[in-house]
Amino acid sequence: MSTTRRRPGAGMVDPADRVTLDESVNMAFLVVLDAMTPAERVAFVLHDVFRYSFAEVAEIVGRTPAACRQLATSARRRVRAARRDAVSTARRADTVRAFKQAWEAKDIDALIDLLTPDATATGDGGGLVTAALRPVEGAEEVARFFAGRPAAAPGMALLERTVNGQPGLVAQLDGVTVSVMAFEVTGNRIEHIWAVLNPEKLHPWTAG
Repeated sequence: MSTTRRRPGAGMVDPADRVTLDESVNMAFLVVLDAMTPAERVAFVLHDVFRYSFAEVAEIVGRTPAACRQLATSARRRVRAARRDAVSTARRADTVRAFKQAWEAKDIDALIDLLTPDATATGDGGGLVTAALRPVEGAEEVARFFAGRPAAAPGMALLERTVNGQPGLVAQLDGVTVSVMAFEVTGNRIEHIWAVLNPEKLHPWTAG
């Protein structure tokens, strides 16, 4: 990222615009910038990106150096929190992907290793399709439950998708969505699986 400085004054390019124009900046960082207050964004970008002193930042934004320092600190907290969330989401996606692969291979031991000892699985068939009447409880029981259901049958596709804002799975049969699965992941293991099989609730997924 270029950090060429221009002294404060008339005609200075908006620092936030300079950052958004840099192709090396990823979208996640831009989202964090957008979530900051205008004052936080200017203080953070000028000081942490373009290396202005807090005295110079204060002159530009019309606040004291101490206030600008506090604004930059608050902005850094937002950046750190966003990074933690990104890492957490990536880890959840890795766990869901490993579950998908173990399910497709019908590898019961691998499935058990990916589940917490008290893992549960709940299915919603809406009375229209076959689903477990009660939650399946326990790692081994959940593993055997999924291993006994085809994930790689002819015409069946198991897709990694975002479900309720988190990594999940969508099962399609001949292009029609037959199940959407959401996962609660604790650490690197799955604690709960929700599977929606009710066709009436799956229309948006099939249409999409």
